[in-house]
Amino acid sequence: MKKGIFILKWAVLGVAIFIFIGWLTMALWNYLIPPLFNGPVISFWQAVGLLVLSKILFSGIGGKRHSSYGSYWKHRHYNTWASMTSEEREALKSRMKEKWCRKYPEESTNQN
Repeated sequence: MKKGIFILKWAVLGVAIFIFIGWLTMALWNYLIPPLFNGPVISFWQAVGLLVLSKILFSGIGGKRHSSYGSYWKHRHYNTWASMTSEEREALKSRMKEKWCRKYPEESTNQN
């Protein structure tokens, strides 16, 4: 019985947070956009749709797949770097510097 009450409390809290964030988005939009840019006044459901659209556009639909892929490569390169000697590290640094850093011509020391 306690588990059901616990789930019900979290469900009610989730709905309350959803309603608050939707209302806050609607209120901020209606406060800022019409006077500043002569934009339309939006309803609650349009504000929720705007939040969903921005979630899709800015962070994608999937879960944490992107960060796990990046952490795989980070971990792999860290292990490679840790197993190198200091001479190998310096050689790698110089190769990367030659390949990726922009070379500037040396300035002459003679000034007129």
